[in-house]
Amino acid sequence: MAIATVLSVDVAILAEQATRRPSAESAQGAERTELVAAADDRRISQEVAPLGRRLDPQFMIVSRDRAAVPDELLEKVRRIEGVAAVERVDGARAELAGKEVGIFGVDPSTFRNLTPKPTAGHDGLWRNIAAGDVAVSFVLGSDGGVELNSRVPVSGGSRANQVRVGAYATMGIGDIDAVVSKATARRLGMVEDNVLLVALDPKSAKSTKATGRIKKAVGRLVPKKTGTLRTLDPSFDFKSSGGSGSSLSALEIRTAINAGMTKLGMPYVWGGESDAEGGYDCSGLLQWAFRQAGIRLPRVAEDQARTGPVVPFEQARTGDLLIWANDPTAPGRISHIALYLGGDEMLVAPRTGDVIKIQKVYFRGFRGAVRIDRRAAVRMAG
Repeated sequence: MAIATVLSVDVAILAEQATRRPSAESAQGAERTELVAAADDRRISQEVAPLGRRLDPQFMIVSRDRAAVPDELLEKVRRIEGVAAVERVDGARAELAGKEVGIFGVDPSTFRNLTPKPTAGHDGLWRNIAAGDVAVSFVLGSDGGVELNSRVPVSGGSRANQVRVGAYATMGIGDIDAVVSKATARRLGMVEDNVLLVALDPKSAKSTKATGRIKKAVGRLVPKKTGTLRTLDPSFDFKSSGGSGSSLSALEIRTAINAGMTKLGMPYVWGGESDAEGGYDCSGLLQWAFRQAGIRLPRVAEDQARTGPVVPFEQARTGDLLIWANDPTAPGRISHIALYLGGDEMLVAPRTGDVIKIQKVYFRGFRGAVRIDRRAAVRMAG
């Protein structure tokens, strides 16, 4: 069936519309209910301040040259009208259990206020981090195979340590898949206070004009020679997601599918995006496949989901991207993606321990089909 779908994709793109909805199957990781490891009795219980006012960070300033964000800059940003909170954290690229991840070193008592609601509200999670554990994103644990309560090597700076995995918790900031306390970050040799997170007052954040004004004000305070300013968008708006009507051609879709099919049987590898890494993860596979057709996609599933309008499965066409939100620690966040082949089948890199394969579409956590828009893909890929 899948081979026929590939060969007839020109016709399928124009004429196919799903007529039946397959029965639901369990999504990767959806069956996991244990998210926080029990406190380690061998360690002194760490007290953490209760949850305060929870906010979503809109901007991230990263200092260059391994330097801390200056106090002066922090205070200037704090005084901008509409800014509700600023938080300095330690940021680095780290190797955790053999996987490259983004990692933050944080003050659990204050940083928790800038995380998704389920994560922010779990006292035990933040006590574990304060006691020396690492919290990894739900997808890194579920799909990446990093086991809760295991001890894993973490190298985020000049030194490496064995650290217990104390929780699965997505922090709502793309590319950040691990969080430790600042004390643990010091033991790892991470640069101190080189990242500044900026959260707006919700009333200001709702106004595009106000958000743009604040972004310009923040940007003026961050010369390119001293740091970079990144806009954060932790939420996914299904209503506003879309494109300009510049659809991919049948040839481009056919080329991407044919390319993806050449990877059947290769292992799922967290962070994998090339044969050189021994395999691919879900978004890495799609990025590579569409690149063979001359289409640039962003790297992660959440950004790939923003490359076109979202439609119900009943309207899905061959070549659409299928998206899921399986993460209970960050509800609504897109955490998995696959390529629709038609006939209720998809090409997917599932999770650690599995291989790239064709399987039936399942619907637990399913959020729709994305029809790639050429201009939106270019914009998201940067």
